[in-house]
Amino acid sequence: MTPSAADDPKTLVSTSWLAAHIKDPDLRLIDASWYLPDAGRNARAEYLAAHIPGARFFDIDELTDHRSSLPHMAPPPEKFISRLRAMGIGDGHQVVIYDGSGLFSAARVWWTFRLMGKTDVAVLDGGLPKWRAEGREIEDMAPIVRDRHMTVSRQNNLVKDVTQVAHAAKLGEAEIIDARSAPRFQGEVAEPRPGLRSGHIPGAKNVPYSTLLNADGTMKTPADLRSVFEAAGVNLAKPAITSCGSGVTAAILSLALERIGHRNHALYDGSWAEWGMYDDLAVEKGPQA
Repeated sequence: MTPSAADDPKTLVSTSWLAAHIKDPDLRLIDASWYLPDAGRNARAEYLAAHIPGARFFDIDELTDHRSSLPHMAPPPEKFISRLRAMGIGDGHQVVIYDGSGLFSAARVWWTFRLMGKTDVAVLDGGLPKWRAEGREIEDMAPIVRDRHMTVSRQNNLVKDVTQVAHAAKLGEAEIIDARSAPRFQGEVAEPRPGLRSGHIPGAKNVPYSTLLNADGTMKTPADLRSVFEAAGVNLAKPAITSCGSGVTAAILSLALERIGHRNHALYDGSWAEWGMYDDLAVEKGPQA
């Protein structure tokens, strides 16, 4: 297999691309595996047992803004710099991020890098499952890490808070796109986090993240991605705000939007974990209008 013409080191690369570049001196690999509590999986333990050679482990729950009571909110720049330098990742590196699900939490870490102004970063299409299915090398050794200087420039336009999202919903000035499953979006089932109301942000469009992926966990082609968004009623001429349960799978929507050339998108970091908590915020139920 040869690297695909669709490979883009700023968004998504194939396992073949990674195999061809894995020994490049300025390539840095990140294992960003993260699982929902009911998955019964331990991401760090799985990393220690087997990972792609040279990969560092990125703990999504630890590298967060602990000043917030909301789950894994984006970290402040100084914490991001500190943790990444300790991982031997810094300026001038091409970063490739993968996860143990195929394409799930890696997109969240891709978005976090973009938020910090780092653009030479891509997600591994199909992740560790595809890499292993192809019989490629894995290891259980920790990489040798050398400190590398890192500078960041936080891109505030890539993230939205609850006030900004409420304003956008009221005025209809952006497409709010929700990555949760249809039953959760429509309020037909209880939210997995206790105490949250069911339903969705008024006017939001539902694009379950799974509809953007192929059966093997790889992302659909840009043409097919565009079709999925359009079939869900998303007006791709408008700015977009991505949302989900807690800001993880929303980043899959953000990655997909970037893949189709939609550059004006931001992620609602609090997502439903925040919106569903406040009784004074309007909630809609049922299919989208």
